[in-house]
Formats: sequence, structure tokens, C-alpha cells
Amino acid sequence: MMAVQTDLNARDLPDNLKGIRSAIEKAVPHGRTNHGGRGDVGAWREIPSRNNEVWQTLKPRYDAILEKHPKLDRGNHSNHSERSVPEPLYRSLSRRSGKRVVHAAQRIPRCRQPHGSYFIEVARKDMQKFLINLPDKDLAYFSEGTEHFDDYVEAVEWAQDFARWNRHLMMEQIVGAVRDSGEVRPFVAELKAINCHHNYVARERHYGQNILVTRKGAVRAREGDMGIIPGSMGARSYIVRGKGNMESFMSCSHGAGRAMSRTEAKRRFSVEDHKRMTAGVECRKDADVIDETPAAYKSIEAVMAAQSDLVEIRPHLAPSRLRKG
Repeated sequence: MMAVQTDLNARDLPDNLKGIRSAIEKAVPHGRTNHGGRGDVGAWREIPSRNNEVWQTLKPRYDAILEKHPKLDRGNHSNHSERSVPEPLYRSLSRRSGKRVVHAAQRIPRCRQPHGSYFIEVARKDMQKFLINLPDKDLAYFSEGTEHFDDYVEAVEWAQDFARWNRHLMMEQIVGAVRDSGEVRPFVAELKAINCHHNYVARERHYGQNILVTRKGAVRAREGDMGIIPGSMGARSYIVRGKGNMESFMSCSHGAGRAMSRTEAKRRFSVEDHKRMTAGVECRKDADVIDETPAAYKSIEAVMAAQSDLVEIRPHLAPSRLRKG
């Protein structure tokens, strides 16, 4: 996720934020239709020059990965900025002490991920090659120092670099959309920016050893690290500073977390339920976002209370949500 502080105050925003939301959704393609084929709503019809410029800096490493593992090519290249979540890409325009923050939420698009099933199959073949017997084939792994270990780590690190640039580009486009919407006065952005990975792998040193840390459902929280912990689309999001808790490998939660599966949420809640739970919040109110309705997630307040030893909430960038009024 990424957050950028602006000099906008609550009084600078219109009572109805639909115009701003529409401008953002138009500026940043989101969602996925037609199985990612022609006419996919999550693809650019005409790729912005800025996106192409950044893609050229990422392309050499991408091409090198594909040269060794051509099956990883998904054929979309720079066309998708985000396609894996069926909700608006912004989180909120947050408020505290008169300040507002633009949040951009992003997951590594599936077209960019080092294809999980591909590398799992490569690992299984390596187990056979080295005559390693496992109790379950899904426990296949790469040994550090082997060619495929290095290939996989490079692919993962490239995807994370792509994700970081992806968030940065989306934020540029979101800020530009808000500026051009005609809904707010001219404003200064990037007074303070936070850009942090959620769900990723990193080389770190803990307890005197160099290790690979996989953070799933977590974000790094070293002492002084700034992070973003979002709630649901109907709840608060938090700007935090890490405390560097060693027992958590300097990590904290990356959000409220789901209280139920997407299928269960769609079964249990109606559009009317969703409208009631998001009353006063400027967001989509249709059946396609029922799986993201607030009750499908845990209480963000309870999650924050449970990790008070991992992070501290920053009062000058306190939680809020994009809403009317």
C-alpha cells in the first residue's frame, strides 16, 4: 500500500465525494472482465507514456527471467496496472488535524507473479532429480545456492519491484485525477509518503542469522518503519510506526483480515446489508463488491489492540475513511 499526505483540509472537500471517486476510477483501471482478454476493464486502452517509461526500466530483468523460464510470460506486459481486486484502487482520503491522505492499495497482479504452480512443478522435478523423498509432494522446495533457488528469488524480487512502481504510478494518477476533478482547490501532495509491501519475501538478519522472511498477511515493522494497516471499506485505516519487536521478526498485521470467505460473504449478505454497513461511505454499493462488505472482515480496532506491542499509531496521520460529510 501507499499513502501520500496532502495539505487539504476537511473543509476543502465537497459534501458529496462521488465526483472524486468517479475521477479516480476513470484514471486507474481496476477489476477484471473477459478473462483478461480484449475489452478487459482492468487494462489500459492506451498505455500512458509515464507507464511505458517505467516499464522500460523493468523490462530488461523481466526479459532475462523469461529467457530462462519462458512459461512465466503471461502476455500482458505493461498493459495492466492492477487487476486482482474487485474494489476501487484507492483506500481513502484520510483526515486528522486538518490533513488528508490519499491511499492506494495494490496487490502484485497475477500476470506479474512468478507463476506459483510453475515453480512448484520445477521444485518437484528437482526433488526427483536429487532423489529427495518427501512425505507430501506439495512440500517440494529449492535448496539455497542452486540455480532454481536463485531464479525463483530473482523472479519474486522483480515482481516486488514491479509492485512498488505500480503503487507509485497509481498514486501519481490518483493525485492527478483528484487535482483535475474540479472538486477541490489546488493542493500540495507528497508532504509525507509511505510505500510499503504487503505479502512479500525479504532477505533479513534476525537472531544473528541471515534468513529469508516471508510475510503473509503481514508488513515489516522495524523500529521507525512507517506502515499502513487498512480496515474494510467501511472502517478506519491506520498509519503506524514500527516498534522493532524481535519476537515478531519485526512484523505486524497488514490489515483487518477476513472473518469469512468471499463465498460465505456473498451467501450471507445482500446488497441492502452492504448499503447499510457502508452508509455515509463513498464506495460501490452493488452485488459485485458484497465479498468486500465490512462484516466480511474482522474488527480493525481489535486487530490494532492485539498488536500494540508491535506498532504505535501515529496521531498526526490518524485513521479515517473516504466518506461524505
